[in-house]
Amino acid sequence: MPHRRDDVPSCAGSTHVVSLGSGSPTVVVVPGTNVSAALLESFASVLAPTFTVLLLDLPGQPGLSAGHRPRRDRLAWYGRWLADVLAQTVPDTAIVVGHSLGGAITLACDSPRIAGRVLVSTAGLTPLIPGIGVMRATIPWMLGPTPARSTALLRHFFAPGNTPPPHLVEWYTLIARACRTSLAPPVLPRELLAQRANVPRLVVTGQHDVFLPPRRLRGPASRRLGADLTVIPGAGHLVTDEQPQSLAALLSTMSAPAPG
Repeated sequence: MPHRRDDVPSCAGSTHVVSLGSGSPTVVVVPGTNVSAALLESFASVLAPTFTVLLLDLPGQPGLSAGHRPRRDRLAWYGRWLADVLAQTVPDTAIVVGHSLGGAITLACDSPRIAGRVLVSTAGLTPLIPGIGVMRATIPWMLGPTPARSTALLRHFFAPGNTPPPHLVEWYTLIARACRTSLAPPVLPRELLAQRANVPRLVVTGQHDVFLPPRRLRGPASRRLGADLTVIPGAGHLVTDEQPQSLAALLSTMSAPAPG
């Protein structure tokens, strides 16, 4: 796909940004743990015909941004980083899509350039609790990564019947060999979350999400953000890979002008 790559200086070091599309509004995608802009092609391809799309690599995560990872106050650190990057790349306002860790970062950021938040399988509202099956697949993957072990782990991230694509299996094998995966982010303070109700927000999760199933995310989304939960059928935790068209349709409703 036609795109541009830039390295943007920020308070967290160099940030790799992939830009594509030329529509309006601007959509900024903040990925989750172990995900980079390189893995978001399927999602970006359905957004680019309508929006201007910016895909960010998180500092301290696998990708082409700076490798430094904060030792404490991680979400506050990332919130400042995102505000810095938005100030340099978004001329007016943008809808920010945050997935998993990226959702928590989006909530931690108080940038005035955020006109709306789409929080997909988001951390920050309630603890991410992996089941015993995920843990049984994670430990062998971390200790001795192979394509077969990466596939076994990724199957838990997808809805039943959906097969992890080969490029994702290759990526997870590579990062287990070359990187130290980070822990799940904490829940954000209630006072901070209450302040995030001042702009439109959508909270979305997959029907089969093993970390944040609908029954666990619905209550915190309502109590802490005043938001209804949208459940996407046929998706697990990696909604951006499994149901990119459904996410794009939700974005279109958020960006449409209000009646009257």
